[in-house]
Amino acid sequence: MRPFPDLSLERFRRQLASVDAMPQLCLLGVAAGLLTGGLMVAFRLLLKLGAWAFMPDGDSEAFEALAPVWRALLPVVASLLIIACFWPQPSNARKLGVGHVIERLTYHQGRLPLRNWINQWWVGVVSVLGGLSAGREGPAIHLGAAAASGIGQRLRLPHNSLRVLVGCGTAAAISASFNTPVSGVIFAMEVVIMEYTIAGFMPVILASTMGAVVAQLAYGAEPAFQVPSVKLGSLLNLPWIAVSALLIGLLAGLFIRIAQRGTLFAKWPLGLRLLVPGLAVAAVAWWYPQVQGIGYDSLAASLDGSLALDVLFAIVIGKLLLTAFTFACGIPVGIIGPVLVIGAAAGAICGMAGNWAWPQVASDPGFYAMLGMAAMMGAVLQAPLAALMALLELTHNPNIILPGMLAVVVAGLTSRQICHCHGLFVTMTQHGLHPLQQPLMQALSRVAVPAVMERSVARTQRMITPEQARKLLDDKPTWLVITRSSEEKTPLALKAADLARALLDENLVEDAALDLLEIPGQRLELAPIHLQATLSEAFDRLNDYGVDALYVQHTTAPMIQKISGIITRDAIENYYRYKR
Repeated sequence: MRPFPDLSLERFRRQLASVDAMPQLCLLGVAAGLLTGGLMVAFRLLLKLGAWAFMPDGDSEAFEALAPVWRALLPVVASLLIIACFWPQPSNARKLGVGHVIERLTYHQGRLPLRNWINQWWVGVVSVLGGLSAGREGPAIHLGAAAASGIGQRLRLPHNSLRVLVGCGTAAAISASFNTPVSGVIFAMEVVIMEYTIAGFMPVILASTMGAVVAQLAYGAEPAFQVPSVKLGSLLNLPWIAVSALLIGLLAGLFIRIAQRGTLFAKWPLGLRLLVPGLAVAAVAWWYPQVQGIGYDSLAASLDGSLALDVLFAIVIGKLLLTAFTFACGIPVGIIGPVLVIGAAAGAICGMAGNWAWPQVASDPGFYAMLGMAAMMGAVLQAPLAALMALLELTHNPNIILPGMLAVVVAGLTSRQICHCHGLFVTMTQHGLHPLQQPLMQALSRVAVPAVMERSVARTQRMITPEQARKLLDDKPTWLVITRSSEEKTPLALKAADLARALLDENLVEDAALDLLEIPGQRLELAPIHLQATLSEAFDRLNDYGVDALYVQHTTAPMIQKISGIITRDAIENYYRYKR
C-alpha cells in the first residue's frame, strides 16, 4: 500500500525554499491574483461610492463640471484629511505606494506592514476624489503587493517566496486596473522585482491572468480608457517622432528631478508640507480643472483631438509640476496615471506641430498622443518593455509597435543620458542603488536557507563524558553545535567526525569529561539566522558578523527556539557556482 502523500504546511514551506518550486509558486500566484483582483474591484468601488456622494453624475473625473470655488476647495480639504491621518503616526507609517513596495522588497524581504496598507486605502481614495493630481495605480499596486505578501507572512513562508508574491500582487493590480495582463507581468518584473526568471515569470503570469479575470467579471473586457484606431501613415513621420520623443524625455527628466527633491521640503513642518500641494493644485484648478484627479478623461480627449492647445499646455506644465511637487512634499500619490496623461498631452502638442509643418504627410495628433503616453511612462519609470506592452494592449494594434519602439527608446535614453535620471522608484531606495540589481544577490535571493543548509546537526554542551559523546554520535550528525556558558559568547560548530576521532584516542580516560573546545578539529564561530531567510540574507549575515557559518533556528513554541541546521559560507558559494 502506497503511503499517503505529505500535504502538510511544513512540507510546503520546505519545497518553496528551493529555486525549482514551480508548482507551489504557481499555486501561490493564482491565490495572489484572485485576492488582488477582488481588492482592486473593492478599491474602484470605493472611488465610485465616494464620487456618487458629491461629484456630478457620480463621475470621479468630472471636476470640470464643478463650480470653480468647489473644485479649488477640494484639494485643500483632501490635504487636511491626509494631514489628520498622518499627524499622529510615525514617519515609517507614512510610506505608501510603489516606492514603498520596492523599498520593502529591497531591504525587508517583501514584508509589508499592515498599518501602511490600511493608510493606503484612506490616502488613495482621498487623493483621487479630493482633486489632487493623483492616480489610482500606485495605491492599487501597494494594496495588491501587500495583500499578496500577507499570504506568505501569514503562512510563514520562506522569504524567497515573499518576493515572488510581491511581484504577483503588483502584476495583478496593474492587470486589473488597466485590463492589460501582459503589461502587468512586464511591469512587475521590470520595475518591482527587476529580474527575469522562469520561476518568477510563471506565478506572476498566473496572478496577472487571475487579476484580469476578476476585473473583467466585474467591469467587462474593456480597457481603462478607449483608444481610437490610429496608424503611422508615411515613414517620413519617424524623424519627427524621434524629435517628439526627445522633448518628452526631457519632460520626464524634469518630472523625476522635481519628484526627487523631497529632502528640500523635509525640513518643513508636516502640516505645511502636506498642505502646500493642495493649495498649489487649488490655484491652478480654478482655471484648469484638467490638472485634477487621474485625468483619464483628459487623456481620452487628447487622443481624439478635442482639447484646446492652452488646455494641453496646462496639462503638460501644470500637471507635471503639480504631480511631481506633491510627490516630493510627501503626499504618496499615484504617479502612473498622471504620467500617462502628461505624455499624451505632450504628444498631442507635438502632433499638432507636425500637422502645421508637414500637413501632407503628418499623422493624426491622436497618434502622437498615444506614442507620447508610452514614451513618458517608459522614460519616467525606465521601463521600456512595460510601456510598449501597455501601448500594444491598449491599442490592440500591432502596427504601432514600430514607432512606439522608437519613441520609447529615444525618450528613455534622453531621460537617462541627457538628464542623468534613473527610474523614479529606484531612486527612492537608499542611495539610489537597488541591491537586487547585483547578479550575486539576485541569484541568492531566489533560494531560502532550508534548501542549502545541513540538517544533520546535534546540539551539545562544551563538557561531556565519552559515553555522552557516543550517544550523541549514534544519530550520525554531520555538525555539532556547542553552546557556551555565557550568553555573550557565540555558539561554535564542530565536525562530528572530529569528535569520533577523539573517541578513538588510546589515551582517552572514560571517567574524565571531554572539552569539545580543546579536542583537535575544525571549529567555526556561529551567528543565528531565521529559517525563512534567503541565501542573500544569510550571505549578508555572515559578512556582518564576520563568521563562516550560521545556525538556523525557528520558533517551535512561544519562547522556544530550535536549531534546524547549519549553513556555511562554502555551502552558499558552492550553490552560486554550480547550481544557480
